[in-house]
Parts: sequence; structure tokens; C-alpha cells
Amino acid sequence: MDAAERKEIMSRYMDHQRRFEAVAAKRQNGNAEVIPFAGPLRELEQEPTMREIEVLQLISDGLVNREIGVRLFLSEETVKSHVRHLLAKLQARSRAHAVAVGFRRGLIA
Repeated sequence: MDAAERKEIMSRYMDHQRRFEAVAAKRQNGNAEVIPFAGPLRELEQEPTMREIEVLQLISDGLVNREIGVRLFLSEETVKSHVRHLLAKLQARSRAHAVAVGFRRGLIA
């Protein structure tokens, strides 16, 4: 790392530190606004089946469709179908989002 790179990193660090201190000062003065994390959990139109929850747990363990199929004695196409249904039922945009929703709702541990 050369001097220019170190200077750039330090400059960014100092900028972040200034912004952090400004926010901290507002919070101490009671001027900061608290933004809620997210509204209440919406009810699902349809709850995931036990098999779909099993698939979701294996997704959260980092397994890919082929590995999930081997573990549950399912074809890869069947696993893909379960994943599609999970995404729809949990109103998730991706597998990772589905895992996050599953954790929040207590479907998986």
C-alpha cells in the first residue's frame, strides 16, 4: 500500500468519524428521530408446509438444491418447486430473504 492509498483510507475514515459524531451529538440532544425497523409482520396468505420448512432450514444451512434433494430423497426439480412456493408464500425476493423471513417468523432456528 502506498502513501496515496493510506491517505485516501484515512480521509474516508475521518469523514465517517465526523458523520458519526454529528449523529451521536443529535442523539444526545434528543433531536434524533427513531425510524422503526419495520411494521408489524403481515399475516401470510398461505402457511408453508412442513416439507417446505424442511427445505428452508436446509437452505439456511447453506445447501444448494441438488444437496437438499439428496438429503430429503427428492428430485432437484421437486426442490426447485418447493423453493418457488416458499418464495411466494413468504413474499421473499430471494433465498436469503426467505431465510431471513423464516427466522423472523420463527419457522426455522
